[in-house]
Amino acid sequence: MSMQSPLLALQGVHAHYGKSHILHGIDLTVGRGEVVSLLGRNGAGRSTTMKSIMGLVDVTAGRIAVEGRDITNKRPFEIARAGLGFVPEEREVFANLTVDENLRMGEQPPRADAPAWTIEQMFSYFPRLKERRNTRAGNLSGGEQQMLTMCRSLLGNPKVMLIDEPTEGLAPKIVEVIADVIRDIHQRGVSVVLVEQKLTIALKVSTRVSVMAASYSKDRPRNCTSARTSCRSGWRSDSRPPPHASITHR
Repeated sequence: MSMQSPLLALQGVHAHYGKSHILHGIDLTVGRGEVVSLLGRNGAGRSTTMKSIMGLVDVTAGRIAVEGRDITNKRPFEIARAGLGFVPEEREVFANLTVDENLRMGEQPPRADAPAWTIEQMFSYFPRLKERRNTRAGNLSGGEQQMLTMCRSLLGNPKVMLIDEPTEGLAPKIVEVIADVIRDIHQRGVSVVLVEQKLTIALKVSTRVSVMAASYSKDRPRNCTSARTSCRSGWRSDSRPPPHASITHR
């Protein structure tokens, strides 16, 4: 395993839903200590990119690697064992299990190359979950289910967390709490790939932003993505990013 290999790397990744060509040659790298936000319009392929990384959508061309190790089209549990955690947009919980049981389902042994997490740490992030630890997850609010999904993924002790639309439909107070948690897990050594519609949140928590621009032509469906444009670092002159962040156009 090369020390020069990025923590996560996508090279020329293509993906389809049936006959629809969704991803067109995506290139993306994530290093240790980075929070990379994927921005773009609906249909640009951001969620599909996340699902392709996790083996939930077949990659039809290209390569995905973790620290140089090829994980392209591996089964999701194998990808999780390689050090990736996933928080899907759908807030998937085990509805008939309690909060405590859901969290224990996510627990994995510590790994030498990633921070280790405990259920008590999760309760310190989200005290509301501790209050409702004996409540069935199906009876939680949307915000509580989002907290639970994030915690269960984090208990797998990932090197990289893929978080898809964590603030969608949530109250502003909960949005701020989730942003604080993303910042804290980053400071503790977890790299993050974030899909987020709220630009203010994305810029607040990110060290780098990648903009996925949809490209339309008569030969492509309207919801496809092109990542064939060159990558550039820097901010537009009319924007004011935080001092620690940079932007990449895709």
